[in-house]
Amino acid sequence: MNSIYFSEEHRALREQIARFIDNEVRPAGRAWEDQGFVPRDVLRAMGQLGFLGIRYPAEYGGAELSQLATVVLAEEAGKSGFGGFSATVLVHTDMASPHLAHVGTPDQLAKYMPAVIAGEKITAIAVTEADAGSDVAALRTTARRTDKGWVLNGSKMFITNGVHADVFFVAARTDPAAKGSRGLSMFIVEKGTPGFHVARPLEKFGWRSSDTAELVFDDCEIPADALLGETNHGFYSVMKNFQNERLVIGAMAIGECSRALEITRRYARERKAFGGVLWDKQAIRQRLSALDARVEALRQLVYHTAWLMERGIDCVKEVSMVKAFGGELVNEVMYACQQFHGGFGYIRDSEIERMVRDARILSIGGGATEVMLEEIAKRYE
Repeated sequence: MNSIYFSEEHRALREQIARFIDNEVRPAGRAWEDQGFVPRDVLRAMGQLGFLGIRYPAEYGGAELSQLATVVLAEEAGKSGFGGFSATVLVHTDMASPHLAHVGTPDQLAKYMPAVIAGEKITAIAVTEADAGSDVAALRTTARRTDKGWVLNGSKMFITNGVHADVFFVAARTDPAAKGSRGLSMFIVEKGTPGFHVARPLEKFGWRSSDTAELVFDDCEIPADALLGETNHGFYSVMKNFQNERLVIGAMAIGECSRALEITRRYARERKAFGGVLWDKQAIRQRLSALDARVEALRQLVYHTAWLMERGIDCVKEVSMVKAFGGELVNEVMYACQQFHGGFGYIRDSEIERMVRDARILSIGGGATEVMLEEIAKRYE
């Protein structure tokens, strides 16, 4: 669609991503659902096309594009119809690797960033614990300073890319005496580090083609230069990237809504009922049209918020609105679309059935709707 926010470069990027999804993702996505992860060669192919380093420096292989370009990637990934694929890619590009990009030392950037952008090394962000999700200040995993570096102890839960990632960015408490959000730091932990292992893969309601795990750190020794950013400043790093993460989830919700409405309109025009087709029923076509209008409102809010963010304008309120609105709307859209598919919409492996399951997490992950609404309310005090 035409938009004041996008350039020809953005439109070309959108077309390129859409072609990749048509040719490489939709035909194979069901097999990935069965195996529980997106194959590494697919991620490498995305790296070769420049999709995994959209906003990163050219010196490492990135494209140095804008926040709006990331929105394009997230929206088109959402249109794939496979939420697990979207999660795998976007956690790597916009939820995990930005921690390295924002505060990594020159040596850390040179060591990891080229492989991250190329899809040779896949990343994960390990913040959430069984008793600490949106409440980052409640984290219990510890990092103790030693003569050789650091020793990590604790566990992480619900970690996307947790089974197959190569590099993990881990939040741990480095000052046990500090209260709440103080005393947290970020660390780089590579797969295969002694004392670090996947406790178990986690079976999920949706996002079946995204690998998710519980991680354990048991006297896990890492070198001093594995510290990412300043000691005891990890909370601020997590909070900073939450804004990007929540915007990306909003863009993904747009894509998922758009795809669900598209396939439902097509189904309604073909499904025969009561001497005609479903589209002949005013209640159905008006309901779909009303939802489409609300999706368009979300789309414009996401685009405007990305525009604010890339200019460095404070937009915590707008980002929180994006996350709250998008997470709820995508589930409302999926409910209606599944309803209009009738019994077919309840059959496992139909596209809409899968999309209903995949969408449910969008009002939970990255900050639950209730947390987002409180963030909005604080801006009015």
